[in-house]
Amino acid sequence: MINKKVNSVQEALEGIYDNATIMFGGFGLCGIPENAIAELVQKGTKNLSCISNNAGVDDFGLGLLLQKRQIRKMTSSYVGENAEFERQMLSGELEVELIPQGTLAERCRAAQAGIPAFYTPAGYGTEVAIGKETREFNGKMYVMEQAFNADFSIVKAWKGDTAGNLIFKGTARNFNPVMAGAGKITIAEVEELVEAGSLDPNQIHIPGIFVQRIFQGEKYEKRIEKRTVRKRE
Repeated sequence: MINKKVNSVQEALEGIYDNATIMFGGFGLCGIPENAIAELVQKGTKNLSCISNNAGVDDFGLGLLLQKRQIRKMTSSYVGENAEFERQMLSGELEVELIPQGTLAERCRAAQAGIPAFYTPAGYGTEVAIGKETREFNGKMYVMEQAFNADFSIVKAWKGDTAGNLIFKGTARNFNPVMAGAGKITIAEVEELVEAGSLDPNQIHIPGIFVQRIFQGEKYEKRIEKRTVRKRE
């Protein structure tokens, strides 16, 4: 029987090298691979090109890698609440590619499906389209976007089995399913790891064929982003 289980986060991240391009699942602080990010901070892996919807917050998520100057380039859809991300971007210390959120998701999905490129109307006539091929379809202009080419994809699921099958929970699904299988090697971090055959096949969101390594994480903080507003005078 196929067994993709590894015994630790250290074993799961074996082979991740400096200058690698890595996809990280999650949206804000929801559904991020906390254990894997913390281990990359510990390893000191540097000059990373990271593909993620955003970069967490200053002291959590990918913000921890930014603090240590371990990220060379961020490909994201927004800067969000991360002041250090904004500072590094504006100072030119960090290379940033900001792209529409739907385009980000589709570039992941295209990589997962083996589709090299696709056309989208998002971004036509803006800076997003500079240097890219454009084409008209049925009287409307579209921009050609290429699939991502990532070395690793690190995703977070609620539950998984030793064959790599994954189940996500609620909104923590977000970017994780389209990133599973979109990198050359997909590493899945799960809250609960069970034996193959234990999961109801009808409940599985991502089949194990998209996953190469799976491990059970621990001590999840699951921080929640909170809206703050200016106090009324």
